[in-house]
Amino acid sequence: MATAKQPVTVPTAISVDDFLAGNPDERRRADAERLRAIMAELTGEPAVMWGRSIVGFGSYHYTYESGRSGDAPLVGFSPRKQNLVLYLTSGGFEERDDALLTRLGPHRAGKGCIYLRRLDDVDESVLRQLIERTVQVHRDVDRASRR
Repeated sequence: MATAKQPVTVPTAISVDDFLAGNPDERRRADAERLRAIMAELTGEPAVMWGRSIVGFGSYHYTYESGRSGDAPLVGFSPRKQNLVLYLTSGGFEERDDALLTRLGPHRAGKGCIYLRRLDDVDESVLRQLIERTVQVHRDVDRASRR
């Protein structure tokens, strides 16, 4: 009998401090620590490792139209070798985000992700707005999913 594939990105007991300290790039470590402080402040949640490489804050429950459901961090990031990857909106960026993304500074955007080279290159107030909007959207999704 086939079983459903278990999610890989789930909260773990891995130390966030150890994970961030293990990054060999000093600038990437500093950016990660700064982003950790920003996300903790804006979510009111502690940093938790989701899987082996995502630092997440809080969680929300989602249910797709297909019936598939699961949990994900409200917001998160991963300090990768080439980019600092921010995991924000779950479905991709909407029209109202276009103005913010234009003002953010140098970045690449994927479906729900923003890729940054350096945190100092972007407008922190715009980044904060994107994070706050994501937290609100995901908390609304969570409330709707639990009804």
